[in-house]
Amino acid sequence: MGGSGSGRGAVKGIGMGIGIGRSGGNRTVLITGVSKGIGRALAIELANRGHTIIGCSRTQEKLDSLQSLLTTNSNHHLFLNTDVSCNNSVAEMARIVMEKKGGPPDIIVNSAGTINKNNKMWEVPAEEFDLVMDTNLKGSANVLRHFIPLMLRKNEGEGIIVNMSSGWGRSGAALVAPYCASKWAIEGLTRSVAKELSQGMAVVALNPGVINTEMLASCFGVSASMYQSPELWALKAATMILNLTPADNGASLSV
Repeated sequence: MGGSGSGRGAVKGIGMGIGIGRSGGNRTVLITGVSKGIGRALAIELANRGHTIIGCSRTQEKLDSLQSLLTTNSNHHLFLNTDVSCNNSVAEMARIVMEKKGGPPDIIVNSAGTINKNNKMWEVPAEEFDLVMDTNLKGSANVLRHFIPLMLRKNEGEGIIVNMSSGWGRSGAALVAPYCASKWAIEGLTRSVAKELSQGMAVVALNPGVINTEMLASCFGVSASMYQSPELWALKAATMILNLTPADNGASLSV
């Protein structure tokens, strides 16, 4: 959301499926904010490619709907009602993942996010500003806090983490200052954490581009429908994410 940006790593293949680079073989992928938008589309695409999804959301009904949709190997997927903005909730999710899966995910995608209603900064209610920061920034930080230690124990450090950023996390836009601030923070958080990981790991900030989601509609109104669907985006994004390696650590990338 918020522009395509100019980061490294544009996708070279679209929807190639299993067998491209590191995307062959089953990977376990944790996706936050899995109940809607790009998180949901990415979960479906990766599951269709044979990968195992661990998804979390605050909406049980939408989690149940996604669970029923992913009928192939559905018993291998794990969907949890988790509020990523709550540290204790994420701690419990990590405990359940280790109990049910016997180890940490291979890939984490911090996709949970929200945006403020279009407004000048000084007219954004404090509660709304807090919600954006709590979800977009603190939610990602909570996931890192509880899952990185688990990844570090695997083969002396192994795993890929994708923090969803935005073109507006590398520039700025009127009326969405809280959202822009949260995504600028994601960029800085990612670059800093990258310096703390082991050599077998990577964390990247990924600008997904401009996608027709509820969040975009809140900013652009009906013109949001002019942009690509989450499903088309997921074809490209899945291939890119599956092919990330430790060499990408600290990068700001764009789909």
